[in-house]
Amino acid sequence: MIDFLVVHWNVDPVILHIGGFELRWYSLLFVSGFILGWYIMKSFFVREKIDTALLDPLLYMLLICTIVGARLGHCIFYQPDYYFGSWTGFWEIFMPWKGGLASHGGTIAIILGIWWYARKYGPANGFDMMWVLDHLVIPISFAACFIRLGNLFNSEIYGGPTSLPWGFVFERNGETVPCHPTQLYEALTYLLLGIGLMWLYWKKLDSTWRGTYVGIFFTVCFGSRFLIEFIKNDQVAFEADMVLNMGQILSIPFILLGIGFLVYAYVKKIPARATSPEKPSGPKAKPETHYARPLNK
Repeated sequence: MIDFLVVHWNVDPVILHIGGFELRWYSLLFVSGFILGWYIMKSFFVREKIDTALLDPLLYMLLICTIVGARLGHCIFYQPDYYFGSWTGFWEIFMPWKGGLASHGGTIAIILGIWWYARKYGPANGFDMMWVLDHLVIPISFAACFIRLGNLFNSEIYGGPTSLPWGFVFERNGETVPCHPTQLYEALTYLLLGIGLMWLYWKKLDSTWRGTYVGIFFTVCFGSRFLIEFIKNDQVAFEADMVLNMGQILSIPFILLGIGFLVYAYVKKIPARATSPEKPSGPKAKPETHYARPLNK
């Protein structure tokens, strides 16, 4: 086995301690992903002439949906017996700092949050739910990359033993042989996906259809997740006897949804760029008033 690139990983997940407070790499990267995403979305709003004041409710919605959805997703999909089998487990549902977040649950909650956001703010500002999805998946790609790097600093969610030269020995968990750093595999995939979608947006916005970006995102993101799961260690004990683990089963609907979005984009052919909201028509519409321009003296 070639081992000159093997990494003996023993990084402390805590950056610093201040009294009883711990600043962890995961938390720092998680928050950094949202901050970067805010600035990326701001550039989209400015380019397409949408009021940037609408970014604040979008950010708050995403924070709430991500944390609540990811936490509930883990509790429901991966450990329902523990969290719903006793009062002790039930109260831990409200303690996300104890660990246990599932990206599939976060995705479901974010989709529901976007539906609410688009209904509330979209009609008066020239966008709909599909427009929000298309634009939001670009910063989400980079945020997902940051989160997987956070998993690496936590020495969690990695793969089985490997003879490949870039294996990681996760010493904090007592590992003695190199394992697949699946956190890096996913992080690199999401980074490349984000760069590709960003290029498509800035270079081809006026020649792409609404639904294209989110379709590509779901297909590539969850398609790669499905494949990487084959070499990832089981997250919970009941997955040991499953042909496909829970992460793969939950990825399949999102892959199909991504394909559906691409079909939607091809069939509907709605421009990806936001359109100006329609002016009111009919008897309630106010007639435009034209004023004479004074002559220059």
